[in-house]
Order: sequence, then structure tokens, then C-alpha cells
Amino acid sequence: MVENEVGKQKIEMTGFKSITGIEELLERYDTFLVDQFGVLLHDRGAYPHAPDTLRRLSALGKRVVLLSNSGQRSAPNIQRLLSLGFSRSSFETVLTSGELAHSYLMNLPEAGLSRNVAVLVIAENPAAHLDALPLRVARNSEEAQLLLIAGSDPRHVSLESYRTLLAPLADKGIHCLCTNPDTIRLSQFGTTYGPGAVAELYEALGGTVHRIGKPYPMMYAAAFDWLGDVDQSGVVCVGDSPVHDIAGAQQAGLDSVLIRSGIHADESLGEIYNQCVQLQALPDFVLERYQFAS
Repeated sequence: MVENEVGKQKIEMTGFKSITGIEELLERYDTFLVDQFGVLLHDRGAYPHAPDTLRRLSALGKRVVLLSNSGQRSAPNIQRLLSLGFSRSSFETVLTSGELAHSYLMNLPEAGLSRNVAVLVIAENPAAHLDALPLRVARNSEEAQLLLIAGSDPRHVSLESYRTLLAPLADKGIHCLCTNPDTIRLSQFGTTYGPGAVAELYEALGGTVHRIGKPYPMMYAAAFDWLGDVDQSGVVCVGDSPVHDIAGAQQAGLDSVLIRSGIHADESLGEIYNQCVQLQALPDFVLERYQFAS
């Protein structure tokens, strides 16, 4: 139990166990499913401690798999990590919602859709998200037969602008696939809305959205497909989002560690605790940063 002052009211945070470093988890867990942004990365690069933390875990014989709500496929995520100083031997793979979505989209023609479906892609590089798929990027919203939300551009595009773009698609009943359910994202300007917020807007307009990524089961099924026959009690999920990382771990029957250095860095422990209580998703441990204490 952790006690914390919120204003003048002292609250008891039952079930919230604060730890000071990764070493406190080593006897209990052999496998770490680790989030990227808010744990290893921020908008300007890697947290200074992150590459060494993964390297030390791997050197201790721990299995490390990165589990990310990135709308991109695994390969570009791995390349980005290498460019930021992470050792390729310090993690087994990066399982991304974008990679799972690629497999999902590959099977769309089998569901009776034409092999020339026009997809309106909301992302930085639309064509990259349809690479090697029997689909094409829609030239405009009028010809779109499917909506793919894989990214967002909060610096240049307001949610109101997205409303104008998406309303006609919702009116036509165009199905939407969201490959990054994160509603909040880190940026050098603070926290901004993420692709998941655009998906929520589309739903509010009357559209239908299918989400791939944390906290949904497909992501965790993919993780266990990769891991093979492991004891779930020795697996722990690490992330900075109660909504995605902690809730997803709980639904998958896994223990979790909430990292405070990410999207909730400016909030008190009491405020974070209250959010977790409202979500009914309490982490097993809370850690300031994903690092060893010494």
C-alpha cells in the first residue's frame, strides 16, 4: 500500500506497489513485454537510460519483446531503435499493431472484397502502410472504400479538420481500421491527441471502427505466438498507459508495471492512481523510469 497527498487529502493507494528499479522484478519475471513510447522513447529520441536497461536485461538471460501500438510494421520500428542506440541483441522483436494490421488487410480479399479496394489512409506515409498488399491508396475521400487510421498530425491538422474529412465516409458507412489505438501521444510540445482520438471521432460521427493493438486480445495472442510455451506467471508487461498497457495486461491475465515517465509524467501518483481505479486497471508495480536503480 502506498500513501500519497492529493491537496490536503491523504489517500491510501491499495495495490499500488512502488519500486525503485528493474532489479526488483528479476527474481519474479523471466519475460518482459515492453512498450516503446513513454518507456523507451519520447518524441525526440530515446530516454538516456533505455538502451542500457534493455542490454542489461538481455545479458541476464531475460526475454525482451517490445509490444507497440505503432501503426508502422515491425521492420521500420526495429531500424529506428537501432538508429537511436539500441542493440539488436537486446530485444527479440518488435510486435506492432501495424504488423498485425498488415496481416489482417492481406486477408481482406478472402472476405469477398475486390483486390483493388481504395483505402483512405490517415498516416504520414500512406503508401507505406499498404506495401505488398492487394490494396491501393484512395485518391480522395469520394472513392474510398475503406478507412485506415494509422497515424495523426496534431501539429498541422485539428480534430475539427478530421471531422470535416471523415463525416462523408461515416455517412456512407465506410468501415474503419485503426492500427494505433493510442488516444494520447507524446510530442516535443507536450501531450497531444493520437490516432485513437481520430478513431473515436469517427465513431462519434456514426462510423464503425475495428481496432488492432493494445489493450485488445490480438496483440497479446501474437505475443504468446512469438514466445511459445512460457509460464504466464513469469511474464510482465511494462508501459506508461493505464488505458492500453495496464488494462491490456490485466485482460490478458498478465502482471504489469506502470512507468511514470511517459504520458502521465506531469501528474501526481494520486492522480494516476485515481485514473487506474476508474478504469479498474491497477498495475502490480509503479516505477518512475524504466531503468535499474544502480
